[in-house]
Amino acid sequence: MALSLRTQVEAAAAQLVYALPSPVRRLIAGRAIRMDGQELALDAQLLLRLQQISGAELVRGASVAQARTLLDESRHLVGGKPMGPIATRELVIPAEHDGLAATLYTPAGLAEPSGLLVFFHGGGFVIGTRASHDNTARFLALRAGVRVLSVEYRLAPEHVFPAAVDDAVTAFDYAHAKAAELGADPARIAVGGDSAGGNLAAVTAQVTTRRGGPAPAFQLLFYPTTDSSVRRRSRELFGKRFFLTDKHMTWFIDQYAPEGVDRSDPRLSPLLTEDLSGLPPAYIATAGFDPLRDEGEAYAKRLQEAGVQTALSRQADLIHGYANFLGVGRRFREATAEAAGALRLGLSNRNGL
Repeated sequence: MALSLRTQVEAAAAQLVYALPSPVRRLIAGRAIRMDGQELALDAQLLLRLQQISGAELVRGASVAQARTLLDESRHLVGGKPMGPIATRELVIPAEHDGLAATLYTPAGLAEPSGLLVFFHGGGFVIGTRASHDNTARFLALRAGVRVLSVEYRLAPEHVFPAAVDDAVTAFDYAHAKAAELGADPARIAVGGDSAGGNLAAVTAQVTTRRGGPAPAFQLLFYPTTDSSVRRRSRELFGKRFFLTDKHMTWFIDQYAPEGVDRSDPRLSPLLTEDLSGLPPAYIATAGFDPLRDEGEAYAKRLQEAGVQTALSRQADLIHGYANFLGVGRRFREATAEAAGALRLGLSNRNGL
């Protein structure tokens, strides 16, 4: 899809701003923000300032279509140019409904069989696509040295809970059954995602482990939402002006789990699962200035208490969504590169981290 002139101009302007000397970027961003013993990274504060100037919002009003269009446009501003060298192949995963579109990313020269990450994009279960997370998938594939299968699961409000969960489990089962065709080692398949996608990855790991049979070898969870039943302190602290807001979170969950849905269901709130023992090793990343920070860290703590090998990494100076901001600044790439390193290690050693 051709970019609008406005989007092209804004993307070029963002690149110019991030190329300015640090003192000038600080002048544009404003005085450093310190909260809860943390200082927001200049790259993150500058992104928020540019968002404020442009008037863009993650969710604009209550229109689902408008929110989806806005995300599709905004990815061109901060996602960067497609990374490579990497080959892509479009697939359709058989499902009870019409099938799930998916993209297989294969870094150039990667031998078979390799590790594979089944990736679920974020977007509050309402917005987001494979396209919106294209460079995130590319980055992880290249830095971790794995294949990535990025999945187009069904979105709310057209398909409410647990449709996305069913699709996520179906996608993992497909990847395991068709590992040879995908060039992957069936014993080295991870699940991962960001935000809502992190939720789906965590739930998939739980569902597949508890039923017996094939289960993931590793979990890669970026700032996952893990409990929709309560509000935690980080949501009160960072619920305004840090990209993902309290208003956005309410809007998303109301679309995905409307009235009548039990929000304490472990398939929606995996933190509330009674027994977490036996789950695959996990790398959980949280962002310091993120409303979801505390529930992600609570999930990591519960996994550790259950004896699951779990690495928790709080990126204390960053905001929600950083794995999608790979085209501007350095800090977002640094944090995402750490996660890619954990994935590489997790899939190179079948015993986990």
